[in-house]
Amino acid sequence: MNATPDPRGLRAEADAALEPDRRLAVLKALEKKLLWLSAWTIHNANHIRPNRDGLKVGGHQASSASVAAIMTALYFDILRPEDRVAVKPHAGPVFHAVNYLLGRQERDKLATLRQFGGIQPYPSRVKDGAEVDFSTGSVGLGVALTSFAALVQDYVHLQGLARPGMARGRHVAIVGDAELDEGNIYEALLEGWKHDIRDVWWVIDYNRQSLDSVVPDRLFGRIEGLFRDMGWNVVTLKYGRKLEAAFARPDGEHLRRWIDDCPNSLYSALTFQGGAAWRAALLAELGRIPGIRAIIDPLDDAELGALMTNLGGHDIETLTEQFRAQEAAGDQPTCFIAYTVKGMGLPFAGHKDNHAGLMTREQMDSFRTEQNIREGHEWDLFEGLDIPEPELRDFLAKVPFARPLTPEGRCLSAEPVPVPPTLPAPRLAPNRMASTQSGFGEMLAEIGRGNRELAPLASRIVTTSPDVTVSTSLGPWVNRRGIFDRHLKNDVFRDAKLASAQRWGMSPKGQHVELGIAEQNLFLVLGALGLADRMHGARLLPVGTVYDPFVNRGLDALIYACYQDARFLLVSTPSGLTLAPEGGQHQSSNTPLLGIAQDRLVAYEPAHLDELAILLRHAFHHMQQPDGSAVWLRLSTRSIAQPERQLDPAAVIEGGYWAVPPAEGSRIAIAYQGPVAPEAMAAFEMLREEEPGAGLLAITSPDRLQAGWLASRRTARRGPGATPSAIERLLAPLAADAAIVSILDGHPAAHGWIGGVRGHRMVPLGVDRFGQAGDIPDLYREYGLDADAILDACAQALLG
Repeated sequence: MNATPDPRGLRAEADAALEPDRRLAVLKALEKKLLWLSAWTIHNANHIRPNRDGLKVGGHQASSASVAAIMTALYFDILRPEDRVAVKPHAGPVFHAVNYLLGRQERDKLATLRQFGGIQPYPSRVKDGAEVDFSTGSVGLGVALTSFAALVQDYVHLQGLARPGMARGRHVAIVGDAELDEGNIYEALLEGWKHDIRDVWWVIDYNRQSLDSVVPDRLFGRIEGLFRDMGWNVVTLKYGRKLEAAFARPDGEHLRRWIDDCPNSLYSALTFQGGAAWRAALLAELGRIPGIRAIIDPLDDAELGALMTNLGGHDIETLTEQFRAQEAAGDQPTCFIAYTVKGMGLPFAGHKDNHAGLMTREQMDSFRTEQNIREGHEWDLFEGLDIPEPELRDFLAKVPFARPLTPEGRCLSAEPVPVPPTLPAPRLAPNRMASTQSGFGEMLAEIGRGNRELAPLASRIVTTSPDVTVSTSLGPWVNRRGIFDRHLKNDVFRDAKLASAQRWGMSPKGQHVELGIAEQNLFLVLGALGLADRMHGARLLPVGTVYDPFVNRGLDALIYACYQDARFLLVSTPSGLTLAPEGGQHQSSNTPLLGIAQDRLVAYEPAHLDELAILLRHAFHHMQQPDGSAVWLRLSTRSIAQPERQLDPAAVIEGGYWAVPPAEGSRIAIAYQGPVAPEAMAAFEMLREEEPGAGLLAITSPDRLQAGWLASRRTARRGPGATPSAIERLLAPLAADAAIVSILDGHPAAHGWIGGVRGHRMVPLGVDRFGQAGDIPDLYREYGLDADAILDACAQALLG
């Protein structure tokens, strides 16, 4: 491909096209246009488009207004084609308006905000298209993801995987100040400090309002201290040029001090009340100071109100100057605290209840008049602007960010990594006992040897874990492939010749990203790694391990990563009650249900290593397919006997197979999932003494079985020609009134739906309450997972 043009060259070309004052005038005109389009788009969705069900449509006109200047400065002056941006969720309408001005969004699509099939309220990679770099619906997560995306950029470049000519980009988050209440942001900050991240900007829209109220005073001081402690540069953009000029006049320091000391709640209230209220407040406290009177007396109320709200986050000249200065300063992560007014330029600016506030029809009519918009021309590209259209079009054409990143656009692609037909399986002695967790570690370590057939696959696998690398069996892989770090760091224990099973040398060529214990960070890193092909044009195969019960601690970030359509392999282990002595806090029951429920994630729980070998190979393949997804393997530390047999890989991947097929018309079957296989098999052998035609069903994925069934039902509803699903085919030999007793080390509801496939009586066994410490025999007996419990359930089912 062609090399990306020099960004300084793009900037110089754009700067040379206009004199500075004229350039500033054009940027202000575009800011005005973004304010109008964002407000009108929301108004159209709520007051003009037919509302068939009467439900509130909503939108965030005030939140959009507070970042109009920030986004103008970034998109139309600062950003380069290779930069990636996470827009704060409630500024989605401004983002769509930016793309409309850049010719990347159709005019008619703006009218579909919050409509089925239309543009999304919160920017979505999957639903809104390639112009969205990071989905930002769940507050705080998009912000943190920019840091981890910068880490992935480091990985891609230092591993030599970057596209030739592809320049490094900045990762920019436009952050609502209330998002800083989210704990995951501070977990990400600490992790970013550990990894010495570069090329990250967070621009905080410090409007001092949250959804319900006004943000506490002096919060910015705490914010600034936290960022500086984490190695960030902090730039505070508090005042615009007009206020700075006023402060420079005689006695102007009194005005600065008064504003600095003004409580956020009072500042917001005065902003909403307007110039007359500002005048009364200022005269009451500063009216005896001659210089103050000289500043405010010549101004009418509207001019005084404009002066007192001339904050840095609304001043285009201040924003562009500071952004450019930091751009020239280097790649240090930088936090901009941009003071703004929530709802700036709208009738409810500053009001503490304006978060979900919408302009009335009457207010919109007045606002339209103020913006010089003719009725019926609300969507026109340059309506209401006093700069000639040819000049605006020429300016937009020269905006650096308007240039295509590559011929294929902003969403890149990468060739799939070849996956061998089979992966190396552990060498098993006759009747060897092994756990799926240990087997996973052995298989990955064998891949890590990087022999000729496996070398391409091994080179693209990158593993990560939140401080449980060794205890989730990743140690052998790490010993072979090393830990990733931007800097070369020796293994002190190894250098000192101290005995250790782990070799923890770190280098830019390592293939394991070691994380702190925060599970949210794990899933954000997996999300960033799983987008490397589309963000950086480099295919990576991320593998993340975590304790199964603590998937719940990072669940929001896991859902978020899947919503981005990130591709990765999650390995959660140990699962269920089988880590018996650790007690209830380290045991899990709901994770099989999560695997069934989560979109863009296929979940498996193999019982034996031959199943695991099939599924691990399938995971690396499936992750790379256009219609693929992330994959989840739920594994166990329980060692069980490994059978000698030949499996049908397709059946294992589809979700289940008959370990012992039932006789035609059989009255009963036992179904098992995961490490309870020995109990199910023992019960089955005893059951066959009474019911010789019984079947034994091995379930590797209730998720895949149910997904196939639901897809088949949807097809059948559309007309004839539906193919029976895997679970329908599996259950076909059973009698219509047969019973199925199922067992798993997880919540029984994961199997409960199976009874609805063909109307069989279903008796699901599993764990539906917190566990406790003990050994496996005691816990399996207590929670009804042992062979006796299975046989009792079979007897009750047969009695009907």
